[in-house]
Amino acid sequence: MFGSNAQLRTIADAYAGSDGAARFVRDFVRVWDKVMMLGRYDVRGDKRYAPMAA
Repeated sequence: MFGSNAQLRTIADAYAGSDGAARFVRDFVRVWDKVMMLGRYDVRGDKRYAPMAA
């Protein structure tokens, strides 16, 4: 499957290297945080943040 798709093959080779586990964890955490924060409008520091009415 990866042999026929150049992009998937490149990603698989990058994570299969000697430092692949550390790289995978770092990338996974970064992407997971980004995805989880996309729908959050109540987080300070976000340009979309507005104080909620009391």
